[in-house]
Amino acid sequence: MAYQNVSFSKDHNSEFYKVLRQRVNDYFKTRNITRHANAGMVFKTIALLSLYLVPFGVLFVSGLSGWIYLLMWILMGIGMAGVGLSVMHDANHGAYSRNETVNKIIGNVLILLGGNDANWRIQHNVLHHTYTNVSEMDEDIDAPTFLLRFSPHKQRFRIHRFQHIYAWFFYGLMTFLWFVSKDFNQAARYKKMGLVETQGISFRRHMINILVSKVIYGTVFVILPFALSPASWYVTLIGFIVMHFIAGLTLAAIFQPAHVVPTSNYPVPDASGNVDADWAVNQLYNTANFAPKAKLFSWYVGGLNFQVEHHLFPNICHVHYSKISKIVKETAEEFNLPYHSYKTFYGALKDHTKMLHALGTKDFAPAIH
Repeated sequence: MAYQNVSFSKDHNSEFYKVLRQRVNDYFKTRNITRHANAGMVFKTIALLSLYLVPFGVLFVSGLSGWIYLLMWILMGIGMAGVGLSVMHDANHGAYSRNETVNKIIGNVLILLGGNDANWRIQHNVLHHTYTNVSEMDEDIDAPTFLLRFSPHKQRFRIHRFQHIYAWFFYGLMTFLWFVSKDFNQAARYKKMGLVETQGISFRRHMINILVSKVIYGTVFVILPFALSPASWYVTLIGFIVMHFIAGLTLAAIFQPAHVVPTSNYPVPDASGNVDADWAVNQLYNTANFAPKAKLFSWYVGGLNFQVEHHLFPNICHVHYSKISKIVKETAEEFNLPYHSYKTFYGALKDHTKMLHALGTKDFAPAIH
C-alpha cells in the first residue's frame, strides 16, 4: 500500500491533541520562552561535537600507546552517538532553530557520521513519525524479515527464536551499514515511492549529495587515519569498527525500546488505508518513555527518553521535553488515554528484550487499549 493512501481517523479522539497542543503552546507563551534551542543546547552541541572530534585529532599525535589510540576511537563512538541523538536529530526535525538555514547547517553534521540528511528525514520524519509502528510504512520496524521480526504482522521464521540474543549484534552494525550501503538502497526505494521530491531535490541531485558525503566521510574518517595515524593499521581498523559498533548499539538501544515493547498495538490500515485512531493517539499507543528522572542520561540522549513528548511535538527542541511531560501525561489521563513510561532505562531494555523473544517464539498478539 502506497504511503499516500494511509490516513488516520479525524474523528477518533481528535479533541485530545487539540487540547494538548493549546496547553503546550500556552506553556511557552506564558513563560515567554522559545520552543527552540537555548544556551544549554548550544553548550551541549559544542561539548558533544568535541567529544567526537577532539579524540579524532589525538589519533594523529605521535608517541602514544596503542591502547590510547583505541580509547580515542571508543570516545569517538560515544561522541558519535551523542551528536546523532542530541544535535543532528533536533536540527533535522527543524527544532534546533527557528532559522531553517541554521537547521540545515547543523543537520548536515550527519555527513560526519557517515549518513545523508535527506534520507534520514524521509525515513524518520516522513515515515516513522507519521506511521509509527504501522507495518510496511514505518521502516524502523521493517528490518530484513529473515533476520529480525519487530512486528506481529511480519512473517515469523525459526531463526527468530534467538533474535532476543543476536539482535544486539546487528544493532551494533547500524551506523556502519548506514555509511556503506543503506543510503544508496534507501535512495532507490524512495525514488520509487515518490518521496525524494518531498525534500525539494531531484533524484540526480540526491545521488550526487550522497556520493559527495560518502567521499568526505571516507576520506576524513577512513583514509586519513590509516594513512597518517602513528597507530598500527590493525589498531586503526579495530578502532574504526569499535567506534561504529558503540554508536550503532547506542542509537538502537535508545530508539527500539520506545516502540518495540509489549504495550504497543501495531495498527493495521483497513482495505481503504484507514487507521482507526487519531494520529496523536496512535503515538500514545505505540510509544513509551523511560528513565524520566535520569537527568544526565537524558542530557546525553537528547531527551529521547521522553519519546512520547518527542513524537507528539517533534518540532520542539528536546531541552523542553521534561518540562512539558507533566502536561502531556495529565492530558492523556484526562482523556483516558495511555501514557507509557518505564521508571528506568534497564526496565525499558528488559521489556524490549522480552518483546523480541515473544515476537520470535509465537504469534504475538498486539496490546489492546
